[in-house]
Amino acid sequence: MSKPRIGLTTYRTPGQMTIYDTELAVLPAQYVEAITRAGGLAVLIPPQQLDSADAARLLTGLDALVITGGADVNPARYGQEPGPHTQAPEDLRDDLEDSLLREALAQKLPILGICRGAQMLNVHCGGTLHQHLPDVVGHDRYRVGDGVFHPELMTIESPSLLHSILGESEVQGHVYHHQAIDQVGPGLKVTARGFDGTIQAIEIENYPFGLAVQWHPEENLEDVRIVEGLMSHLMQ
Repeated sequence: MSKPRIGLTTYRTPGQMTIYDTELAVLPAQYVEAITRAGGLAVLIPPQQLDSADAARLLTGLDALVITGGADVNPARYGQEPGPHTQAPEDLRDDLEDSLLREALAQKLPILGICRGAQMLNVHCGGTLHQHLPDVVGHDRYRVGDGVFHPELMTIESPSLLHSILGESEVQGHVYHHQAIDQVGPGLKVTARGFDGTIQAIEIENYPFGLAVQWHPEENLEDVRIVEGLMSHLMQ
């Protein structure tokens, strides 16, 4: 059987590479490695202008869509003004992922969201975000700084797709986020929470495979069960 083709959204950000000092379309290689280890082929999707027909055509060449981590979603998408800790918007990426989600949902394409990807899915479905989680929970344990991803305990609901993949009610998820899901969008359900009750995973109800986690499974390449769960679904 041929390997599943997994589309991953990417950053578009200023950076340096070889002779270039310019805007780059990039993604940390951990994402690609996680897909590879789980038995898939990674296909990178850079931020670009797409209409609905473009998005639909792009997705027809893929077996699943992964919305990856990244910068804050523009608060205007969920009816709020940006707070003092919210990053400047990256509307090109927001627009791309919104278009891809709309077409992926219409096609019932398997979807996996990671960190920002969980937030983007929730906003796309009509939910809202906490713009700065420390203001809500009184701590910043989900983002210790200096780009350090560290594990925190997540409690998983059962029955759920996530529980069926991991086979346990708790998992250590590597985190680095200062925003989180607030109001859950219609058609979504919460399936994992952090030690303080923060929403850490959502799933699309009545959908073949629709899962999004607030943590970063690609930061622990010794445990790629979530990506393997996606692959197992595609191999059925």
